Amino acid sequence: MIRLLNRLLRSLDAAEIGVLACLGAIGLVLYAPAAHAERVRDLGQFQGVRSNQLTGYGIVVGLPGTGDDNLEYLTQAMRGVSGRMGLQLPPGVQPGLKNAAAVMITADLPAFAKPGQRIDVTVSTIGKAKSLRGGALILSPLIGADGQVYAMAQGNLAVGGLGVTAKDGSNVTINIPTVGRIADGATVERAVATGFADADTLRWNLFTADFLTAARVRDAINRALPGTATIEDGVTLALRLPNEADTRASVMAAIEMIDVSPAETPARVIVNSRTGTVVINAAVRLSPAAISHGKLTVRIDEDPTVIQPAPFSDGQTAVEQNSDIQVDEEGKAVALFQPGASLAKIVDALNLLGVTPGDLVAILEALKQAGALKAEMVVI
Repeated sequence: MIRLLNRLLRSLDAAEIGVLACLGAIGLVLYAPAAHAERVRDLGQFQGVRSNQLTGYGIVVGLPGTGDDNLEYLTQAMRGVSGRMGLQLPPGVQPGLKNAAAVMITADLPAFAKPGQRIDVTVSTIGKAKSLRGGALILSPLIGADGQVYAMAQGNLAVGGLGVTAKDGSNVTINIPTVGRIADGATVERAVATGFADADTLRWNLFTADFLTAARVRDAINRALPGTATIEDGVTLALRLPNEADTRASVMAAIEMIDVSPAETPARVIVNSRTGTVVINAAVRLSPAAISHGKLTVRIDEDPTVIQPAPFSDGQTAVEQNSDIQVDEEGKAVALFQPGASLAKIVDALNLLGVTPGDLVAILEALKQAGALKAEMVVI
């Protein structure tokens, strides 16, 4: 076989050999295993193309006696609602409103939402109401951060929780009965300007700041669309896109589907001080270090013995102390980490020592102080 290849190569001139070499290089690129890559749309988003939060205050009526009763601000709100309907309550009258509840309404207004479209809303009690099951929300405005009304909400609530109270004070609660949702419960009345078709430059922001990832995204976009992307900082890329809305949308869709290999995440150890959870990412490495971890348990058992004197003697009853001391030392093993130990090696060694999450935090802090742990420790 080797002789045959040698004869074939001798029969080819330099140009033909060069062509074969190029074809071989292209074949290696095409058949090489793909590196870890993610789409641009999974690494960040276009600035301005986002949802906006809306909030509002309203009243839920039709409750089976589980409302706020004589809550003062609920009474004031009901006076306002009645006034809009042409019904004026006499001064000094405090209506019992066990079938009504004051609520806060929240919703997310999606990007590019247009007047007439419908969005979901969440309704939550703010008073003494025990349940919203069976209630209906009265027409209420939803306001944005700028104080403008962007949607109007109304409809029957779907409540997943249930609460039952007996006369003796005992009660049973399943899930949360004081929060409900209304599917398509709000109608959009005003659109939010995004600058999608007007701005000369559209900005794209990384979810997590990283200069290397930003540079790789810029290079990938410029390979597909030369001269389109420039870096403004570790998060933002400025994209020069066509001004026509239809063409701009097509270019944005193509950019979002470009594959990019993001930079490796920084070495980080996350410690949740409330639950004892410890998470170590794959970038964590250790310098040479040895760990000896053990528990010293000292147990003292007191078993006093009562000693009675002999009959008809002049002796007295006495108590003789009898103490039993036990000392147990567990976990006498020593774990040795070689240079550049990976996450798998760290986990295996710590499992060998049989450490608990609390002990693991102490070991990691000691390694950090010793300079052997090359990672950032984040306590949440």
